[in-house]
Amino acid sequence: MSGAYEGRQIVGMDLHRRRSVLVRMTATGEALETVRIPNDPQVLREVMTRAGERPEVVLEATYGWYWAADTLSELGASVHLAHPLGVKAFSYRRVKNDQRDAADLADLLRMGRLPEAWIAPPATRELRQLVRHRAKLVGMRSNLRCQVHAVLAGAGVTVLMSDLFGAQGQQLLGRAELPTAARARVNSLLRLIENLDFEIELFAKLVASRLREHPGYTAIQQIPGIGPVLAAVFVAEIGDIGRFDRPAQLASWAGLTPKHHESDTTVHRGRITKQGSRLVRWAAVEAVQRVPGHTRLGQVRDQVATRRGHNIGVVAAARHLIVLVFYGLRDRHIRCLPPRTRTA
Repeated sequence: MSGAYEGRQIVGMDLHRRRSVLVRMTATGEALETVRIPNDPQVLREVMTRAGERPEVVLEATYGWYWAADTLSELGASVHLAHPLGVKAFSYRRVKNDQRDAADLADLLRMGRLPEAWIAPPATRELRQLVRHRAKLVGMRSNLRCQVHAVLAGAGVTVLMSDLFGAQGQQLLGRAELPTAARARVNSLLRLIENLDFEIELFAKLVASRLREHPGYTAIQQIPGIGPVLAAVFVAEIGDIGRFDRPAQLASWAGLTPKHHESDTTVHRGRITKQGSRLVRWAAVEAVQRVPGHTRLGQVRDQVATRRGHNIGVVAAARHLIVLVFYGLRDRHIRCLPPRTRTA
């Protein structure tokens, strides 16, 4: 594979929070330079001037890699993003330091053995930031709501309604007799929840405005269980659907396929890998749990659950939903949504 890069330099970059190490070498593996730099775009530009024209640069998909990838692309470098899980498989050295890590990345690239991750374009990364921030805010709100329930339980207040934060629940929170400290906590938590409600709604509008003209975003909302919020998660996290050749690849990327260990005549298939997009996996599971039983997805969920349990039924339905999402994003319409009919 080094012949593909003949005449160009290979640069491995071990990126950290404050400083990074760059190792330059030839396509044949001859070491040229090792340098440690602060994480500053201008310093990186100065160092890369010594790498010649169109260098091949590899860095790991780790904390804060966006600025480095964008700076290198602006300089005309071919940027490769190493997948952390794939690189970990090659980490068998007894001595580990930043210089060796950067050199190993460069060696994997020039030998054609680098496990690469997709570099999302800036527009997709911006959309992901909005979607992920909203998801974080929802998680924070859920935590605060759980604290309200805990305070009421500690004070001996029984909650009979299903939604404590609905109209009836608000009445209960207002009239409940609580000790001074408990009342102060509940009032504080309710104010925080109100502020989070505003921020969540704001970011939902920002996401919706960006996706208003997106055909795939509109198409996958035809799938039972998928509304605007979950559709935005799928579009933002998956990005370019063209990087997947078939639905099975998308399901594997989302961590919804079982582990597979095979040696000689022995084959073991275990639980799902959960190695992939956590947010896409959550969205798929969340969607199929709310669909009614008469739908195609509901039938898959309930039939598998009857034989193998609820959780396995939900995961099986989530994989079927991922197939629909794949074709919806690729073809911009959903074709196979009618419920399955039972054969006599």
